[in-house]
Amino acid sequence: RTWENNKTMELPQTADVVIIGGGVMGASTAYHLALKGCTDVLLLEQQPFFGMEATGKCAGGIRYQFGTEINVRLSQLSLPMLDRFEEELGQPIDLRYCGYLFLLTNEQDVAAFRHNVAMQHRLGVQTEWLEPLQIAELAPLLDLDGVIAGTFHPKDGLADPNGVVQGYVSGARRLGARLLNDVEVTGIRVESETVRGVVTPHGEIAAPVVVNAAGPWAGVVGEMAGVDLPIVPVRRQIVVTDPLPEIPPDFPFVIDFAPSLYFHREGGGILTGMSKHDEPVSFDQNVDTEWELVHLEAAMQRLPVLEKASLASHWAGLYENTPDAHPILGRIPDVEGFYCIGGFSGHGFQHGPICGLLLAEEILDGAAHTLDITSLHFERFREGRQIVEYNVV
Repeated sequence: RTWENNKTMELPQTADVVIIGGGVMGASTAYHLALKGCTDVLLLEQQPFFGMEATGKCAGGIRYQFGTEINVRLSQLSLPMLDRFEEELGQPIDLRYCGYLFLLTNEQDVAAFRHNVAMQHRLGVQTEWLEPLQIAELAPLLDLDGVIAGTFHPKDGLADPNGVVQGYVSGARRLGARLLNDVEVTGIRVESETVRGVVTPHGEIAAPVVVNAAGPWAGVVGEMAGVDLPIVPVRRQIVVTDPLPEIPPDFPFVIDFAPSLYFHREGGGILTGMSKHDEPVSFDQNVDTEWELVHLEAAMQRLPVLEKASLASHWAGLYENTPDAHPILGRIPDVEGFYCIGGFSGHGFQHGPICGLLLAEEILDGAAHTLDITSLHFERFREGRQIVEYNVV
C-alpha cells in the first residue's frame, strides 16, 4: 500500500483534511473523522510503515493513575475504547490488565501521590494505597530497599501499540479514508493566516484543514505553518530480556517513581526502561550504551532476578515533551484550519483512541463535546494556565 511502490495510486490533489503523521494519534484521528462521515481524509506518513516511530517504540502501558484530572478523565474514556477495540475494529491488541505498581521512596512523592490518589478516588478510580508489606505480597521478586509506600490499580496494564495503529488504519480505509506511506510533507501552504494545503516532493495537495500528528516532529511541522509549538523530542530507551522462568504471568507493571525506572513482563522476559532526566533535546535515536549500564544496574538492584537475564533486544525512541507534560490538542488559533494532536510527553499511546475522537469533534463540530479539552488548548501557554502532570515516567 505504499505510495512509492504503487505508481498506479496517484497522490490526490485535494482533500477535506490532511493528517501529517501515521502513528496512533494520526491513525485514530483519520478513523474517527471517517466514522463521523468525513471520508475525504488523507493521512501522510513519511515512513514505509505506519506506527514505526514514537508509537512503535513505546512500552505499551495503559493506566488510570495520573496526577491531573484531565489525564484521568482521558483514561476513563480511552481505556474502555481499548476494551472494545477488537470487537469494533476486528484487530486483536493483546490487552493485559496486570496493574501498575508505583514504588515511592521519598516523602515528597508520598505526599503528592496521597493527594493524587484522593483525586483519583473522587473521579471513581479506586487506586489502592499500599504499605511495604503489602507490596512484598503483591510482588515478592522486588527488593524493596528504600520503599516507604506504593500505589496499585489492577485495571492498569498493557496493550500492543502496533495492533492499535493497524486497527485504526484498516478501519479508516474501510470507511473510505486514504492513508499513504513514503510521503513526506515538506511544507504547509498558509495564506492570510489560513491553511491552504500541504507540499510534498510528489506535488501539492489543497486542503482547508491540516492536522499536525507528527509526534516528536510536531514542532518542525508547526514551523512549516509559522507556529512555534512548544513540543520537543527527547530520547528514551528500552531493554528487553530473554525469557526468565521466575517471572510470574501476573507480574505487575512496576514503576520505581523517583528514578523513573520501570519494568513489565514481555514475552516471558522483562521489558525495562529508565528516563535520563538531563537528556538533551535532540532527534538522536541511537542507544546510549553508557546510560544503558546505569539503567540496568538500577534495574538489577530493584529486581535482582535480572542478574540472570540475557539481552534479547534494545532500542531508543523519542518522547514528544511539552513544558507541562500535557498534550496540545485542538485548533491552533494563529492559523485557521491548523490543528494539533501532539506533545503527550511519554504517555500518549493509551490516550490515542479518545484523543482522535475529540479532535474529530473539534474539526467537524466546532468543539470537542465528549470531554471539555479547553485545558489542553495551545492558548494555555500564553495565558499562563499550564497544569503540570506529576506522574511522568
